[in-house]
Amino acid sequence: MTTDERGARIREVRDRLVREGPPWTRGPERDFETITLPERDCDRLRDLLIAERVRTVVEIGLAYGSSALAIGEALVTVGSAGPRHIVIDPFQREAFANVGWDLLCSAGLDPIATLLVDPSSVVLPRLVAEGVVADAAFVDGSHRYHEVFVDLYFLRKIVRPGGLVVLDDDGRRRCGPPRATTSATSAGRWSPMRSPAPRSRPSAATPRPRWCPVAGPCGCPIRRSNRRSRSSGPFEAVRVAACRDLAKVR
Repeated sequence: MTTDERGARIREVRDRLVREGPPWTRGPERDFETITLPERDCDRLRDLLIAERVRTVVEIGLAYGSSALAIGEALVTVGSAGPRHIVIDPFQREAFANVGWDLLCSAGLDPIATLLVDPSSVVLPRLVAEGVVADAAFVDGSHRYHEVFVDLYFLRKIVRPGGLVVLDDDGRRRCGPPRATTSATSAGRWSPMRSPAPRSRPSAATPRPRWCPVAGPCGCPIRRSNRRSRSSGPFEAVRVAACRDLAKVR
């Protein structure tokens, strides 16, 4: 199967997931629409990873597989030798009945993807000990402050200098990601950026992550009409793409 044929197969699964939803969902009403990464953001994530020519990506949080399919499409499009997609989700089997993983397999991505079902706080130190080096990471797992902070701590050891760490839901100020990224910035390990930086070679003297935004063409906040409503929980319907959504290591 050619690269174009593999990409077309992935896009077919992605399009069907957007049109029809997953074949199975958990109990809460509109659970898929509430928690999945919207299609346009999946496309943005895919394009970003393609531009970075990634070969190895670590993803925390699989759920229904929307972002994982976009990451897989990026890896196939880049076409590097030995692509690797490490997916961490301790709830995939019990809470999601393997629906996200089954979609990855139906898209033909299981040869390059590995599902690890232990918590990220257990898996990430193991990857460090194994000497795994990733080009990028996507974090959309636990939203508890201490767990997101631990994810960032270990991802800084895993993602290569010049790589990317992308966080979902960082604009929701009352949940873990923005608090964790603020703490990381305050600790001096991450420095803010006002806009996305062009791809450049890392400097060995300054291997520090830097944050830059994912936003609309004008830099405005990204609105989520299909995200959680005001009445359904503590989060608002607007998720702001603040200047800490992407981490770029110098």
